[in-house]
Amino acid sequence: MPMLVDFETVPQLFNGLVKFHSGKDHVVLRYVDKDSKEWTDISWATFKSRVHAMAGYLYSQGVRPGDRVAILSENRPEWAYTDMATQLLGGTNVSLYTTLPSNEVSYIIHDSQACIFIVSTGIQLKKALQIYDLCPHLNKIVSMVPLREDDEDHEYVDIFEEAMDSGAALFDEFKDAIHANEAAVRPQDLSALIYTSGTTGNPKGVMLTHKNLCSNLKSAIQRLPFKEGGRHLSFLPLCHSFERLGGYLGTIATGMVISYARSVDTVTRDILDVKPTVLLSVPRLYEKIFNSVLKSVEDGSPTSQKVFQWARKVGYKYHSIRVAGKNPGPLLSAKKALAHKLVFSKLHEKLGGCIEFGVSGGAALPKAIGEFFFSAGITIVEGYGLTETSPVLSITPFSNPRYGAVGHVIPGVTVGIQDLDSAEIIAELLGDNYPSDLTCRAGEIVAKGPNIMKGYWKNEEATREAIDSNGWYHTGDVGRFDDGFLVITDRIKHMIVSAGGKNIYPGPIEEGFKHEPWIDQIMVVGEAREFLTALVVPDSEVIKKFAQEQGLSAVKLQDMLNTDEVHRVFSQLFKSYSRQAAAHEKIRNFRLVLDPFTIENGMMTPTMKLKRKVINAHHIDLIDEMYAGDI
Repeated sequence: MPMLVDFETVPQLFNGLVKFHSGKDHVVLRYVDKDSKEWTDISWATFKSRVHAMAGYLYSQGVRPGDRVAILSENRPEWAYTDMATQLLGGTNVSLYTTLPSNEVSYIIHDSQACIFIVSTGIQLKKALQIYDLCPHLNKIVSMVPLREDDEDHEYVDIFEEAMDSGAALFDEFKDAIHANEAAVRPQDLSALIYTSGTTGNPKGVMLTHKNLCSNLKSAIQRLPFKEGGRHLSFLPLCHSFERLGGYLGTIATGMVISYARSVDTVTRDILDVKPTVLLSVPRLYEKIFNSVLKSVEDGSPTSQKVFQWARKVGYKYHSIRVAGKNPGPLLSAKKALAHKLVFSKLHEKLGGCIEFGVSGGAALPKAIGEFFFSAGITIVEGYGLTETSPVLSITPFSNPRYGAVGHVIPGVTVGIQDLDSAEIIAELLGDNYPSDLTCRAGEIVAKGPNIMKGYWKNEEATREAIDSNGWYHTGDVGRFDDGFLVITDRIKHMIVSAGGKNIYPGPIEEGFKHEPWIDQIMVVGEAREFLTALVVPDSEVIKKFAQEQGLSAVKLQDMLNTDEVHRVFSQLFKSYSRQAAAHEKIRNFRLVLDPFTIENGMMTPTMKLKRKVINAHHIDLIDEMYAGDI
């Protein structure tokens, strides 16, 4: 799907789209009204007036080109109004995860020198009030909720709706100056400052220019068939570069409609309401859906299990022929129709019934899960990249989806594989013209292109470490080319060096267990140890159902985990894996952990990556116990 308008900056994109949709009453955003509880449409005309109102308010508060405006909010229309208004003024959006504690919020607001801070709920307002005095550049807090009656009268707090009401008139007053700022925005100017979550140390501010974002958007959309009038349910945080580019700029640029999920907890219900045509998600959602289906099949009759396996084979064969541009024939088509009716129709219904394809990003999608959805008639396109690459480097081709790889390099971007020891570039591939037979050994993935960040905010040393003198950005990921497909092995810093000197990447091992219904989360352990072990967070619902079926008397989940029956299930899982694994990659012991690894307890980053050092430190007693004796 081509872009509806041409653009080099975000203001050009916004103004071009406003002109394109003028007089057509097209919907751009949808949300659930908190009073009526009904889905409410926002037309492009309304979106334009709300963005202009916020621009008028921000300008009146002194926001000028280059200034930072921070947003601490869930996905909602107010986020879009604030972002676009900031872009029109030549400002820089600094978005924060709502899960961040106040000390990390304080660090980002202080480090970015944000002058305006927009917050959503009472919880986020409380954080803003706590850190206001610690941030000398912060002039105003704008709250989407009113102050409570028992709050002090803070003269530096404005209410969002009141700011918008006054901003409409202020825009008319300052429109000449605001339009001058829009016209003056250059591709090399900063559009966003996104702080990496990081697993250690303070977060670093990634400086993304209009050129970074706009060039990456144009290249990525060449590989993604977004359609005008399509529907997107937005639930991944907008401060995540994946959702920002694909679920926000990409969708509006191609004429899609964004519906904001009520919350992360209501996504399954919102999907049924919105009936999205495209599903953008991290692998976690796809994994949960897959494991739920697999568990229901395991609980079914032998006949049901055979039908399920038959349907998977039929679906995979049928869709493989279709994506290759060939005719499956009447017999296979009839089998596919029956497989859909008996097995896959329920999955499509759970996803709203209108899904045309899915997009997975932010982490590796396990091969088995990608192939399952493909068999069901839902192609999941996997994208790979980092915040520092704006973020997309590669995307799965629709005509040749290959799961277990992350697709082909996108147009205009060059990806290289650098030897980990000699720093020699083993292979490089420009997305405009890649050889399909390119294969090489593994090394660090490096990249060049217009999408590579300007650098880290006020951190020249970190910038020099990330971007070498030849202009290559070092991703820190290990990978290789295999017949033109980019394959990710793991993160360099995640590599485990065993006591025997073996280099082991835990990522592929962990991914191999993500399709197990019994396992919710897993972390492989083994640094400087004689063998590998694993910390496992079981799926609580599966455990409870198993305990009930086995007639176990244990009531508490922890008691269930301690039973011999449950332990035998997991012991068998790891024995089955280890029989096929290399000697140094066998998992020889494990412990079941009751509490999940979460953002709230500090064991995951806001982008849902394991904080391995934190988890190791927290569970050191369990880990030492695993190495005190065999299973």
